[in-house]
Amino acid sequence: MNRDYPLEKVRNFGIIAHIDAGKTTTSERVLFYTGMTHKIGEVHDGDTVTDWMEQERERGITITSAAITCFWLPTYRRAQIHADTNADRPGLEQRYKYRFNIIDTPGHIDFTVEVKRSLRVLDGAVVVFDGVAGVEPQSETNWRYADEGNVPRLCFINKLDRMGASFEKSYQSILERLSRNAIRMQIPIGLEENFSGVIDLLEMKAYEFTGEKGIDVVAKEIPPEFVEEAKKYRHELVEKIVEQDDALTHEYLEGKNIPVETLKATLRKAVIANKIFPVFTGSALKNKGVQLVLDAVVDYLPSPLDLPPTRGVHPKTGETIVRHVTDEEHFSALVFKLQTDPFVGQLAFFRVYSGTVEAGSYIYNSSTGNRERLSRIVRLQADKREEVKKVFAGEIAAAVGLKEAKTSHTLCDEQNPIVFEAIKFADPVISLCIEPKTKADQEKMGYALKRLSDEDPTFKIKSDQETGETVIMGMGELQLEIMVDRLKREFSVEANVGKPQVAYRETIQGEAEAEAKYIRQTGGRGQYGHVRLSVRPMQPLDSEAKVKKNVKRYDHFEFINSIKGGVIPQEFIPAVEKGVKEGLERGVVAGFQLVDISAELTFGSYHEVDSSEIAFKIAGSQAVQDACKRARPVILEPIMKVEVVTPEKFLGDVTGHLASKRGEVQNVGERGMNKVVDAKVPLSEMFGYITTLRSMSEGRASFTMEFDHYEAVPPQVAQGIIEARK
Repeated sequence: MNRDYPLEKVRNFGIIAHIDAGKTTTSERVLFYTGMTHKIGEVHDGDTVTDWMEQERERGITITSAAITCFWLPTYRRAQIHADTNADRPGLEQRYKYRFNIIDTPGHIDFTVEVKRSLRVLDGAVVVFDGVAGVEPQSETNWRYADEGNVPRLCFINKLDRMGASFEKSYQSILERLSRNAIRMQIPIGLEENFSGVIDLLEMKAYEFTGEKGIDVVAKEIPPEFVEEAKKYRHELVEKIVEQDDALTHEYLEGKNIPVETLKATLRKAVIANKIFPVFTGSALKNKGVQLVLDAVVDYLPSPLDLPPTRGVHPKTGETIVRHVTDEEHFSALVFKLQTDPFVGQLAFFRVYSGTVEAGSYIYNSSTGNRERLSRIVRLQADKREEVKKVFAGEIAAAVGLKEAKTSHTLCDEQNPIVFEAIKFADPVISLCIEPKTKADQEKMGYALKRLSDEDPTFKIKSDQETGETVIMGMGELQLEIMVDRLKREFSVEANVGKPQVAYRETIQGEAEAEAKYIRQTGGRGQYGHVRLSVRPMQPLDSEAKVKKNVKRYDHFEFINSIKGGVIPQEFIPAVEKGVKEGLERGVVAGFQLVDISAELTFGSYHEVDSSEIAFKIAGSQAVQDACKRARPVILEPIMKVEVVTPEKFLGDVTGHLASKRGEVQNVGERGMNKVVDAKVPLSEMFGYITTLRSMSEGRASFTMEFDHYEAVPPQVAQGIIEARK
């Protein structure tokens, strides 16, 4: 079986945005214009293709990322083919079509994991902005994720038909809050109810969208009243492009006319290098502008061949290995998402970085060291599946039958193993207790929770050792609410849930040392373990620094082995480390997990007969707990970045109320007729805030929030937390 589309005609990209900016509405137009659907689904009608979960359709939001494959013939090619009366139209259309592998991602902060893991495997992104609100909090978070992954981006300022829409204000917010390298590719013709089309600054043409659902893209002369404005902004655009090439700059300064094709080729290189972020505009709901964004995906976003080869390490030697995007290379792929399918079981979404893989073959999971049989391979159209026999380099598909594969695992050829860098996820900030209603539910609940936590790495489960309760943890109240709902609908598990609780942590602010001896004598062979540990706050590792050989660094603590002269035999050191890890799981102030601690093993002793791993493990746990008690321990609480949009008449009430919640107002700006308040507020103060805000503002204010950082709790608040824990 051969590849059906050449790699240079493949585009793997995501559609990302803040909640309610119009991602799913844009995705539905993409499916319609590419011929994958014959009816446009609308979010408000609950009949969209990409929002296929019941919970998504009920709430009108995206919860899980949906993968779709479609094919696009650029509008300028379509015009050329239709203008040629002698052309073999079907043959030429097939020749000039591009394959799009698209992932529509959620915009709600509770499901930000979907954006992060999707961007890890995608080659480009279309970032959608609300034409009224411009850059919003989740826009910044998504942009940061894309920066971390060096993902090339196009911007699409949507909803220009809305009252209060402003292309210029939204564009300025991108320049001020995201990147100075954004540049207008288009300007709108009219705004709000007068919005009728767009002007392409590179081609200097006006475009209108006619026919059923705006399917016909009609090029016209620029209306006279917009000519001067278009010339001004084209001059800015051309200057920005020629800056990227010395020879072009020279020609431009000499007054030469640079062909549009040359400008496009130079712009493409700059976009792929993340030096320019082109900005397009339109209204997906009113079917204006989306086709030109798809043309821009073809023109400016990279194919898998345009990106540098992928790097990984050998699982045993640790040496760096490079894999190129070719079918002839050894097979390698990264699992980036798991999804439970009611018909085929667990699906493991993977991106192939090199080589090919066939259904029915055995693959090697280098993250676990085990072989597994890949029984079937499917391509996804949201919740529908298309079975394929073989997947090639640069493609995205889903595997059926992999029992051990988890998010971030690397799949590869066993004779040529490689491990790709794992995707890092944020820790949960909120928790609640859950218990099954019946004994039958109890047996099913453990299995169901494990499947859900496999799907979403930010959804964690733990058992409270003191109370025996099962605790589920996540990024926000909505995420936990959805998970409990899925337990009931997908796994038929009825459960009682407690009130949401804040995921507090503990850390230390000073340094201390402690010694612990674990000695037991019981007639026969005894137990003996003796360690001395010092603890201090863990310092962040800058990009230049490397972890030393005697240091083991984890997400929330590091263990330093400074034993000299064999006072503790080498075989007992891992046991001490394990004891330290277990000792940090239960805090010394109120029992919350201890984090950001550097523990150094400096001294100890052993007994030739009585020493054992268990004795050193217990001694390590006791020593680290004792040392942390003396190192000025404090409780940490999650601080949220909160944005409140309110009419000006309620501004004083809103800021005063935030201050009463221990909030710190960072900035007050304007958005249309409303005021925007940016603040940092402890999560513990934000439960039920929406109800208070609505009553305070006659239902006219709204807010969004996302996790920002952890901060030490004030002493008077800490005392209340300790009492509550008792």
